[in-house]
This record gives sequence, C-alpha cells and structure tokens, in this order.
Amino acid sequence: MSESGHSQPGMYGPGRRRRRRRGDRELGPPGQNLSGPSRDREYQPKERRDGSEDPLGLLIQKTPIILAKPPGERAKPSQSTPGSGAPVLEKPIMLMKARDDGVKPATPPEATPQPSGPGPSKAEREGQRPTQPVYQIQNRGMSASASSSAVDPLVGQSKLLPPEKMKHSIRLVDEQMNWCDSAMEYLRDQTDMLVVGVIGLQGTGKSTVMSLLSANTPEEDQRSYVFRVQTQEMKERGGNQSTGINFFITQERVIFLDTQPMLSPSILDHLINNDRKLPPEYNLPYTYVEMQSLQIAAFLFTVCHVVIVVQDWFTDINLYRFLQTAEMLKPSTPSASHDSTGSSSNDDGAEYYPHIVFLQNKSRREDFCPRNLKDMHMVVDKLMAHSHLKYKGSLSMLDCNVFPGLGQNYLTTEVNMFLLPMQDGDGDDGLTKAGSTMTYPLFSLLPGYKGHPTFSTMVSKLRSQILAMPRCQLSHTILTEKNWFHYAARIWDGVKKSSALSEYSRLLC
Repeated sequence: MSESGHSQPGMYGPGRRRRRRRGDRELGPPGQNLSGPSRDREYQPKERRDGSEDPLGLLIQKTPIILAKPPGERAKPSQSTPGSGAPVLEKPIMLMKARDDGVKPATPPEATPQPSGPGPSKAEREGQRPTQPVYQIQNRGMSASASSSAVDPLVGQSKLLPPEKMKHSIRLVDEQMNWCDSAMEYLRDQTDMLVVGVIGLQGTGKSTVMSLLSANTPEEDQRSYVFRVQTQEMKERGGNQSTGINFFITQERVIFLDTQPMLSPSILDHLINNDRKLPPEYNLPYTYVEMQSLQIAAFLFTVCHVVIVVQDWFTDINLYRFLQTAEMLKPSTPSASHDSTGSSSNDDGAEYYPHIVFLQNKSRREDFCPRNLKDMHMVVDKLMAHSHLKYKGSLSMLDCNVFPGLGQNYLTTEVNMFLLPMQDGDGDDGLTKAGSTMTYPLFSLLPGYKGHPTFSTMVSKLRSQILAMPRCQLSHTILTEKNWFHYAARIWDGVKKSSALSEYSRLLC
C-alpha cells in the first residue's frame, strides 16, 4: 500500500518503490503529499513518466491517479489566467434576480451574498429561483459604468400593466363615416374578448341599455353614463344623440359598440335643412341615410359576437326587412390563404353569423303575460325563419327565473328575446302605491303590483345572459383585441366600397 492510498502491483520491490518516491519528494517542498491542497504540483512527475528515463513497462502497468477539481473551483482560474490579462467574452449571459434584491445586475451569480449557514447548500450552489424574475442580457466583460445603464425593472413592470380603465366612450367611426384609431391604445394582445353591438330605431334606448350593460347602474345619474343618452331637450327637438359608432371596453375585456339610430328621421332632416353635400354615388338624402344604416348593420354582423336589436314596442315589420337586407349585404367572412394548413376546407367555406338578441325595451305589464309572451316569440320565429342569423338557442327568459310558474317547454318556438320594463319612475303613477284610493292607510304603504321584477333586477339578469353568450371565432384565425381592431378597420373599408351596396343604392334611386 502506497502513501497515497493506492495499491501498487506486487512485481515491484519495496526498495525500488522507495527510491522513486525519494526522488519525487526532491522536486517539491518537504512534507507535502497528494492529499493536500497542492495536488497540481505533486502531479508534475507525469511529465517524467512520459520521458525516456523510465521504461515503458512501468507506465503501462502503474495505476493512474486522476486529480480533478470541482466545476466551481475549476472555472475561476480559467478566467484569471496569469499573464493573459482580462479576457472579454462576447457571449452574453442572462442574470435572473428578484425585484426586492439589492444586488447589482452586473454581479455574477457566484458573488451574490448567500444566507449564512453551517455549509453551502444546494440552493446556494445552483442559485435560488426568484419569485418575480427580471431578465437582463449583458457580457462578462462589461464595466461597472455600463452595468449601471441596465433596464430598470420598474420600466419592464409598467409594460405588463393593463391598459388604463376607460371612463367614457370614444369614437370608432365618426359622423362622416370615417374610421378612427383612438381606440387602439386601450386594447391588448389577448384573445379572451366579447364584442357586443346594438342597433335600433331612434329613441328606443340603445345608449341607455349599453351603458347599463357595460359600466353603469340604474341608480346613477344618466349624465354620468359612458354612452351619452338622449337628453330631455333632444327628445323635445326630435333629434338623435349618438352619431357614427362609439366604442367602450370594460376591464372584463368586453367591447361594446353603440351606433347611431337606424333609418333616423333626424339625420335625414339635418341633411336636407343644412344642404350638406352628399357623396357622388348618392343622389337623394333618404338613400344616403338608408345606405349608412345598412353599412353599420352589415359591419356589426361581421365583427360582433352578439348584436342586440332594441325596440320600444312590438313590432315594426320594416325593421325585420331591414335586418334581412343587411344580412344579404353582409361582407363574406375572409377565408384562410391557400398556403395555410391550420384549417380544413370545410372551415374555409363556412360563413360567420352572429348571435342576435331582440330586446323589448319599455315593456308594459301586459307584455309579461305568458300568453302574450308566447305570441311574441311565435311572430319573431316566423319572421326570421329564413335568416342565417343565430336568433334562437342562446338566450332564454325562462332560465332567469322571471316566470317561476312556467316550465322549460312552455315556449315551443323560443327565440332570443328579452323584456325590459320601464325604468323606475317612468311608469304609471297609479301603480306606485297599492290601495291609494282606499281608506286603509296600511295598504297605501305597500308597493303596487307590477307583474314583473324590478328594472334593476331585469338589467342584472340581462347582463348575465349577454356575458354568457358563446364567443364564436370571427375569422379563420383566432383574433386578439388588437388584431380585431385591424380586422374591423378592414371590414369597414370593404363595406364602404362594397359593390353590392352600390348596386342596391342604384336600385333605390
């Protein structure tokens, strides 16, 4: 057994082995062995074995001793080689640290302070995983001045914050039917969104309904609604409050599009009395107003998941003819390119149609009668029988527990129809108090019989039904919010230049 702990072959005599080791000790300071820290100097006889002094048989039969350092200790001398200077390595490294950590970004992982303990643990050798990592790319040869100009973690964190919350609606299409880009700053690169549009005649309460569905409550002042509602002065003048298309997005990433009234007589009166110049392709003012309404409706049928049709009485047959005409003039869904392999040929030829909801606003007590409700569903089902719009199977008043005594199979032809009563304070004064003509003061304190839940309750149920509508794919690819904006801009430009709309306008003239 040798001094280093390794056994030697028995063919060598003890005297010869001792003579060789005496010669080895003369090369280094006395008292050192192979188990000490100066293993590299004890390994110098390796060059002597390769010489011609020792026979070849000794080198072949002697058991080799391989001395190596741990990887952590082996990397340090390679960086500080004597006589070579400070090498500059161009290969970048990535440092990860927690935001609360005060270590400078240029400090390598080996120099970061570790918590005190009896010995280095595995987490200290490998580095702890930060809870909020900050990624910085730098070179090993960067100086301290260059490391001070690294990216601030607060700047990177600000880029991940959600967009600013909208407080009021903005223009998507102005009154001149031109596209606006101001809504782009409120959109994000995420695909979980719902687009809800609204159309209806003048004065039916479109802006009020959209404000209540998006960000406001019935108890708030109407002047603070996100969509401007029709003022009392505007009602007396017979004018319209909304023009073009207004845009609003909630923190739940639901996009609401409020539009100007369809076939508006106030817009027609404004065109005639102010002698506004019409586009050259339109000869008469009423033709221009109708074509504007068809453009907006066809646009919503292409870029919205849900389109709400608001009425304040049941029903106008001309409104259903208008919906069928807009469906006929709707732009076709863009198909995938010929080199796309993500969709099949069946999906390429599929045409997109949105879910449509018929909202009866300002409904009377008689409208909530089960018999009248059944008749209204039957009429709408027959009028929309040949339409490709998804007008049934997506919304149900029976699921909202509005009519607790009716079964699920009561409405055999149930369509997407919802009834909203008059807002509190707008109803008949005779229904506010029960027994007002009686002499018993106790009955005068009880609320009157309305025949339906309160307005706030019905708005809450409608909001739950709208937000739970299916979110079908609008195009051949999944769109993010920003992609939807560019897609909608392209669709709007195509609607204005549509040859079908031009041909239809010539027929009207």
